[in-house]
Amino acid sequence: MCSLAVIAMLGVVITLILRLRKSFQLLSSEEVPFQNKFAFWASIVYAICPIDLLPDPIYLDDIGILFAALHSLNKAAERAGITAR
Repeated sequence: MCSLAVIAMLGVVITLILRLRKSFQLLSSEEVPFQNKFAFWASIVYAICPIDLLPDPIYLDDIGILFAALHSLNKAAERAGITAR
């Protein structure tokens, strides 16, 4: 049971890293609104911050907030006509 959770978490982390890599070029684009860039950086700060909604062994809140910020950033870029490579 525990190894299944570790494998699932590893899959989420790999997906998150790939999405982060694609999204970094959007952060330098002037067409993407500041609010979406701010939400992304705020989610990074939240993930690093020692104070969480859920205790640290459970990273669901950190991952969820980061995925939501990435989704918002990508949607804003899509509306601006920019795609991440």
